[in-house]
Amino acid sequence: MEQHVTSKEKILKKVRQALNNKSKTQFQNIDLESSIYARPEEESLAETFVKRFTDSGGKFVFCDNQFDCVDKLIDLIEMRKWKYLFCWEEEVKTLLDDSGISYQHGKENLEKAQAAISGCEALIARTGSILISSIRNSKTLSAWAPVQVFIVRRSQLVTDMKDGLLVLRNRYGKKTPSMFSLISGPSFSEEIPGANPGELPEKVPGGLGPEELIMFFIDDTKHD
Repeated sequence: MEQHVTSKEKILKKVRQALNNKSKTQFQNIDLESSIYARPEEESLAETFVKRFTDSGGKFVFCDNQFDCVDKLIDLIEMRKWKYLFCWEEEVKTLLDDSGISYQHGKENLEKAQAAISGCEALIARTGSILISSIRNSKTLSAWAPVQVFIVRRSQLVTDMKDGLLVLRNRYGKKTPSMFSLISGPSFSEEIPGANPGELPEKVPGGLGPEELIMFFIDDTKHD
């Protein structure tokens, strides 16, 4: 009597045969570690990052040191007349406290948020992106406030995303953040698919997150 074999069993049989008879790869000497991206020799890592970041719509403020950063941040707050500046990150809160800058540290009045201020995990030079995580940065503030202000340091620059992931691994070990993401410029509603196939929505700032990114870049090292 002929045994009936289902399509599923046939597929599983082929999978088992493939696993038991592994063939040697034809490409044994592929370099998977070296970066395939190269920046111009005359361009520093910081210059590459700033170019990519500003090309994506980010606003860049260079600061000679931390004191210069505080002065320029105060000028921005006074110019924008921000009354609801939010910060939940301990390191940045310490900087604001030491500088006498007022800010909201709880969730009360969050709907009135005019701007949020935070740091980051790393800066990805190749794409001009900011790497954030759920351990260091608030998921809510990174998307809620219409203006996102970052206080970062030149020493946080890395070349590519794999270098940024290495920073996370070295910093947190097995305590991997539940979320990490890249911010590559302000958000626009055109990133959201239209209701109908092929339909493009009107380009409106702030569709999926902050409509304005402002970075205070502290030059804490003279080397790349």
